Amino acid sequence: MLIQQSIAQSLHSPIVLIALGAIACGLLYVLWREVRKIPAKLFTLMATAFVDMLGLLMIIPLLPFYVKTLGGSGVDVLGMHFGIGLIIGFIVAAFTLAQLLSAPLWGHFSDRVGRRPTLLIALGAAGIAYLIFGFAHSLLLLFLSRVVQGAGGGTVGVIQAYVADSTDPKDRARALGWLSATTNLGVALGPVLGSFALALGKRDLMPGASTLHMGHAAPGIMAAALCLLNMIFVARYLKESRDFTEKPKAGEIVQTSRQAIWRVVSHASEPASRLIWIYAIAIGAFQGSFSVLALFLNARFQVTEQTIGYFFMYVGSISVFARVLLLGRAVDWLGEANLSRLGLALLATGVVGMPLARNLGMLAVAVALIPLGTAFTFPCVTALLSRVINQRERGLYMGMQQTYGGISRIIAPLFFGWAFDRLGVSSPYFFSAAFIVATIFLGFGLDKYARPARAAERETAAATQKQEA
Repeated sequence: MLIQQSIAQSLHSPIVLIALGAIACGLLYVLWREVRKIPAKLFTLMATAFVDMLGLLMIIPLLPFYVKTLGGSGVDVLGMHFGIGLIIGFIVAAFTLAQLLSAPLWGHFSDRVGRRPTLLIALGAAGIAYLIFGFAHSLLLLFLSRVVQGAGGGTVGVIQAYVADSTDPKDRARALGWLSATTNLGVALGPVLGSFALALGKRDLMPGASTLHMGHAAPGIMAAALCLLNMIFVARYLKESRDFTEKPKAGEIVQTSRQAIWRVVSHASEPASRLIWIYAIAIGAFQGSFSVLALFLNARFQVTEQTIGYFFMYVGSISVFARVLLLGRAVDWLGEANLSRLGLALLATGVVGMPLARNLGMLAVAVALIPLGTAFTFPCVTALLSRVINQRERGLYMGMQQTYGGISRIIAPLFFGWAFDRLGVSSPYFFSAAFIVATIFLGFGLDKYARPARAAERETAAATQKQEA
């Protein structure tokens, strides 16, 4: 209890607030300096992704608290009691289930019709979902909001395909890192904006004798408004990246979504399949354990809905720094395959370190390793995947990556929610770290698809000298 009180009091300390302000200023300076290096054709997509993530992260940190308010200590269905952790797992899984079913369809749709119209549909679905969330007065409506957003939001693979369309293979990990940095800026700022929306919802917005309060609907309304502005921006400025002039070669068979789904299982040793499995297991273990993050921090460290935003801001800020300043240099030095393995090791260490933390400093170190691990892992895995598939199936296979990631994100929140309720508040993080470590072994042998640039240059020079000799 003393540890909990110490950390809870530290979060309200002026020193912590000043440190957060310094992080924010440093973040803005780094972005201002580095943004000039970003290709213009990617800048518009990054702005779109930032606003989209800003709206999403206004909602995500608040979701467990909304569930707790509407669900109390849990619900009884058909004689069975469902704890609050498991209910949150079901609601989080609703999004990923809908995304699972829609991702390969949207990827195939974007290959045929284009990336731009697909993104517009996704943003429209997200806006509707936010309004349902804002005005939800039951757990069923919260569940419905996640289903609607997932069904229209299976387009992460589409965005990744857009980046792959627009960059050379050697620059894709760096470009995906830039995109991730932008979205993580949304992760850093979204919860703060969500807390502001909650405060705004308590205020009377109508001058005079009449009153107008948005109440708990305020975050949903503001997030929906951001989606509308984003749709206008995409329609006006985002250019189509899909090259429709390239035709299939003679005798080449273009796979359907169903065939691609089965191939990942039936040809699990292929490079593309292994990369998809690495992504799916790691992302499920990471995000699944974070589905009960708010409850874990509340139980162990007395973090509330007013202070949970600090943790997301901290994680998001480190993610931006890692992707903007470190990722490109690390890829040049180690190559995508080696760097992804390092990232998995850092991610597992950070996840297991959270329940072992005994003070704010230890918790800060453990949490800092998590965004470093994700920054080094997921852009590299996706960049490797873009290398081993052809351009005509890029949207399909990157949608497949999200599909298998979606399966993992459905199972993981349910399992970790059950573990939180039955095995203890720390158990999800021990399980998560074990699953992440296991994926490291799947990556061995992929180095030949992404060797460090200097090593490749040395081998080329050596081969040239040998031929001349």
